[in-house]
Parts: sequence; structure tokens; C-alpha cells
Amino acid sequence: MTRTALAALVVALLATGCSGESSSGTSTAASATATTASVNSTIVPAESWQISTPEEQGMSSGTLAGLFDEIVDQRYRIDSVLVVRNGRIVADAAVPGYEDDSLHIVHSVTKSIVSTLIGIAIEDGHLDGVDQPVLDIFADREIANVDARKERMTVEHLLTMTTGFDCRDSYLHSWEGLGDLRSSHDWIQHVLDLPMIAEPGEQFEYCNSASFLLSAIIQEVTGKTADEFAQDRLFGPIGVTGYHWPANPDGISIGWGELLIAPRDLARFGLLILDEGRWHGEQVVPEAWIYDATTPHIDGTLQNGYGYQWWIRDDGIIEALGYKGQYVIVDRRRNLVVVSVSDLPDEGFFIPDDLFDRHVIPSVVSDDPPPPDPAGRDAMADAVARWRP
Repeated sequence: MTRTALAALVVALLATGCSGESSSGTSTAASATATTASVNSTIVPAESWQISTPEEQGMSSGTLAGLFDEIVDQRYRIDSVLVVRNGRIVADAAVPGYEDDSLHIVHSVTKSIVSTLIGIAIEDGHLDGVDQPVLDIFADREIANVDARKERMTVEHLLTMTTGFDCRDSYLHSWEGLGDLRSSHDWIQHVLDLPMIAEPGEQFEYCNSASFLLSAIIQEVTGKTADEFAQDRLFGPIGVTGYHWPANPDGISIGWGELLIAPRDLARFGLLILDEGRWHGEQVVPEAWIYDATTPHIDGTLQNGYGYQWWIRDDGIIEALGYKGQYVIVDRRRNLVVVSVSDLPDEGFFIPDDLFDRHVIPSVVSDDPPPPDPAGRDAMADAVARWRP
């Protein structure tokens, strides 16, 4: 689809509130009329999403237009932005190549998905709980650098990035430890053998290897890769089918990143978290796990709090964040999910922290639909039309 055609499509959707595309890009007659449901009700999509004007969901098109104006004016290299309120898409725009069901790498957003799978594995009885010692799960291995601290390390310490491992595998260390991991002949053994430098639970140290180990634990206890387990127990139930999840040479899904998924499918995941693990009334993820995973357990570095592979802000908004600019923002108070994906250059690998705060949050003006705003919708459509790759 060309930029002109895309802009025309967005203009038409904003003006009419009609949906012409399912989440898989297939035209559906059932979604061809605007939603008139109460702004206070939340729906979850089946095969297709419902498309709404911002005003129908208590939002201001004119304010929301400022988001796209800034993206264009500041030349932020953002590939796609999706705004969902009350389960309905109110804004959806992308540069050519990332429309509809096109896949996008989401880097560390993958971690939040792995965390969710751990919660499901516990609910299914594959794991005893977050207090289960990590070494007990791999009891058949001879592990180096074992001391009392490593013996006290639990699944929860992996989830909260408080392992005590000497990981040195994040961007803060120029990915040194990640290179060592990739070059090792047995990734699980390499992580388990890492020396300890702190008591588990005492300090936050971002550790990609910990997230890989969570994926390995899923495979160890369920007999399925995280990819396979997700298709059975997470992605399948919420209608996500077109993703790609790479594995390491031993067939273990990469737990810290590398997942490729379409923005609309990522929004399904965000909406599942927003609705406390429910999808069409079915509890896909335990509600108690959603609460625990999105509650701050320790101070973080990118946001003030860190849960179970989720970033937690002081205002209660939770975020899954990916290197080079992928975001799943879940705002329970405003019934809002925002998905944005990018592949930014290394020197600017996150967009400004307050970009969404300054435009999306203020656009939520009411719990009741305000009057229609044709001028605001035109301003938003014009801003999207100016959005260049």
C-alpha cells in the first residue's frame, strides 16, 4: 500500500468510524459499521477489531493529532502507532511496509510475554511458584560457581532482574555478556555457571540472560518451547497466529527478545493485560498473576519500578519496552492501550519518554462521548497523511 493510499484509508476510517480490515487484513462485512456502544464498555476483538472515532470513545481527535504532528515534525523514525480505548481502535497508522499484519521485531517486549507464560505455567502446575529455586529446576546439571547465594536464587529473582548474576549482557555493558552467551555451546549451562556478585533480590541489574533462562525453564517444565507453549496457552486463545519467534541453536525460544509480531496482535496482548487476563470472559492468564506481574517489586532504571518483566510507572501505567523503540503501554485508569513500534538508531534507541503523555493521555477527555469534532478528525487525518517513512 502506498503512503497516499494509507493516508486515504486512515482519513476514511477516522471520518466514518468504519472498519474495513480484520486483524489478519481480511475484509469483513461484520465490522463495516461504526460502533455505538457505551464509552464505558470494553470489548475484545474476535477475528476483527472494531474501529471507532476518538470522540465515540471519549477522546479528542484534535489533541491526538498532536502525536502525529510531533512524529512528523521531529522526524521520529517510528514505524507504527496504534491507540486502543475501550477495546476499540481509535488511531492506527504506519509507514509503508508495516501496515495491517506486517511483523515487527519487538526486542525486550518479548520479556513481558515470557513472564506471562511463566504465570500460566504456574497455574497449570508445571512450576511450584515463583519461590521455586532455579537450581532445583536444573538439578541434573553440574553447575559452576555454586554458593549459598546461587542456591537461594528463585524464579522470582529472574523475573525481577535481581538474580545477583554477573551478567554484563545489556547495552550498559555494550552487550559483552550477550556475546559470550551466543558463542557458548550450551546457553543454559553458560547462564547457570555465571558467577554471583550480589545476594539475589537485593539489587536490580538488567540481565538478558535471566530472561533467556525463564524461556528455558518453560521448556524444561512443560516439554514445549516458549513458542509452542504460547501458541497453546496464550497467543492461540487471543487470536494471535502470525508471529515468528526465533530459537537458539538448541531450539530454545529466545527469551529476552527477537520476537516478531504485528502491532495489532501486540495490542491484543496489551488488551489481555488491561482486562486482567480475561479474553471474551475466559481467564487466559490468572488474575492474581496479572496483579503480581504488574506490581513494582524493586526500583528500576528506565522507570521507577519493575515488576515481573514489566516496567511500572509512579502513576500506575505499566509498560513493556523494547530496545530501539517498541512500546506496549497499558493504562488501566483510562482503559487505554497504546502500541508503538520502531527500529531507531542506536544513538537514540528510545523515543522521548513523555511523547505519549503529552498527546495520548490528554486526549482522553471524558467517560462519555463528547460532541463530534470534524475539525479535529481532519487535523488528525492531515497529520497522518504528512507522516513520511
